Amino acid sequence: MAEMNDVSCPLPTEQDNTEQVKGNPALDSSTFIPPVSLASPSIVIEFCDRCRWLHRATWVSTELFLTFPPPALKAISIIPLNSEETGGRFRVWLNLEGSPPQLMWDRKIEGGFPELKGLKQRIRDHVQPGKSLGHSDKKSE
Repeated sequence: MAEMNDVSCPLPTEQDNTEQVKGNPALDSSTFIPPVSLASPSIVIEFCDRCRWLHRATWVSTELFLTFPPPALKAISIIPLNSEETGGRFRVWLNLEGSPPQLMWDRKIEGGFPELKGLKQRIRDHVQPGKSLGHSDKKSE
């Protein structure tokens, strides 16, 4: 049996996150290179495979397709990444025809994984602005 590497993907604290974003060009979202998608509108989910986030990526994609079935979203791509540079990455991109890909979520910048309610609202605002998300549109008390 192959030996498994013990990979840790720590999440920075809010203070660390703010300091890192300010002083680290690797966390400047304007420098991120989005993956290319063929269909529009579509979603691309990039995730760290070393962190074993495949199930989270597939769960997010399933939830997005259930909320935005074709033709609202024509495709959702899941891209596993496995390098030092992409360690701890979980990004959700929205591709709309005629515009560059838009970053909807980055785990490191946002300080954690997306709550589906918030992610769905962000995507809805671009894909189907008038669509009601039912319970996901109700404010928490």
